Amino acid sequence: MVYTDLYINGAWHKTDERFDVINPATEEVLASVASAGLSDADAALDAAEAAMAEWAARTPRQRSEVLRRAWELMTARLEEFAHLITLENGKARADAMGEATYAAEFFRWFAEEAVRADGLITHAPSSGARIIVQHKPAGLAVLITPWNYPAAMGTRKIAPALAAGCAVIIKPASETPLTMLALMPLLEEAGVPPGLVNVLPSRRTGALVDHMLHDPRVRVVSFTGSTGVGRTLLKGAADQVLKPAMELGGNAPVIVFEDADMDVAIEGTMLAKMRNLGEACTAANRIYVHEAIAPEFTRRLTAAMSALRVGDGTDPGVDVGPLVNASTRDKVAEFVADAVAKGATVECGGVVPDGKGYFYPPTVLSNVPEHADCVRDEIFGPVAALQTFSDQDDVIRRANDTEYGLVAYVFSGDMKRGLQVCERLDYGMVGLNRGLVSDPAAPFGGTKQSGLGREGGHEGMLEFMETQYISANW
Repeated sequence: MVYTDLYINGAWHKTDERFDVINPATEEVLASVASAGLSDADAALDAAEAAMAEWAARTPRQRSEVLRRAWELMTARLEEFAHLITLENGKARADAMGEATYAAEFFRWFAEEAVRADGLITHAPSSGARIIVQHKPAGLAVLITPWNYPAAMGTRKIAPALAAGCAVIIKPASETPLTMLALMPLLEEAGVPPGLVNVLPSRRTGALVDHMLHDPRVRVVSFTGSTGVGRTLLKGAADQVLKPAMELGGNAPVIVFEDADMDVAIEGTMLAKMRNLGEACTAANRIYVHEAIAPEFTRRLTAAMSALRVGDGTDPGVDVGPLVNASTRDKVAEFVADAVAKGATVECGGVVPDGKGYFYPPTVLSNVPEHADCVRDEIFGPVAALQTFSDQDDVIRRANDTEYGLVAYVFSGDMKRGLQVCERLDYGMVGLNRGLVSDPAAPFGGTKQSGLGREGGHEGMLEFMETQYISANW
């Protein structure tokens, strides 16, 4: 069953205003979805406020058991969620299954973390007072999720918020609201009380979110998306001095040294580049290859990219589905045209196919110049932009030469060298001889313009908690 209405206080609510969700593989309408207005936001805030008092009063173990049950239920329904992800997002079946599995794991991880909001009692050295530190639920949280991971970006926020004792209102991306709506009956079955989790799809995102951020009951805003939108949200959050968790854009470099294991480097680069069709802030964006191995690396990467099958993601034999919409595909095509005009060579791909669907073929560009637009901005598509280097210090400087600092990737056969390079990279995360860094047990987040705070790991729950210090004598 496809759910298409607002989810407020444990019930479905219709609206007069609705919008269409498009299947990016066929360009056909999947569903007409309710579009929330300001009165709907107020109703969700009222419901969340009422539900949070009882939920926060529960023991950590009681909250943990509900999250554990959510993991069990979602794990049993991975195929259903993967199919829905493919329909509204476009990603191939295997990729969608990977996301669904990853999304479910956040419920298990934070079920375990819910009982570990450890505090502290110590003796103040100067005054002799006792210092008591504890972590308390921060308050109502507004969660804003992107279209590229319609399940995982929601569970990565919902699970830690519930583990911390908070109630939430979720604004899913307009391109992909169906997956998050489908999660709500599952949470009900798991024991999440009415009002604790509310979902407000809307075409009036700016006005809706700004309205909620200026409600005094809201204390946390968690957003995943572009740096530009993140800056706007931070300005709005400043008026109420909200606790922000911002996972923003990236421009991930891949550095392949001459001593790298070529098989490992190719496999890792393919994973970093083509996971989710490159539509990820963690996707490899600039690939620096040592000039001594550049010809072989280019040949092998081109062969691997050329072997991928493009088509409707619901077909089990397809490796690469469509991009999410026409504007995303057109932007990718513009990046390729710009790079070629500035001297890059197309090794494979590079041509928008005819017919329906927002498809773009896996593409390899070699000899990409530093002044190409794709070097300075996120490609967000299946295009590998190759450059060469010869000096270690120079490639580290080039890798760091961006306002973003989310993730970088390093491939080297020398572990000492690899770790030394990792430490010099100004990024919140680094994959060393790995093309995948995302893990529910790890703190996900970046430096510089790539965001504030961390999601996942123990830190992810603390984003939804406030630290209270009590001074006492006994």
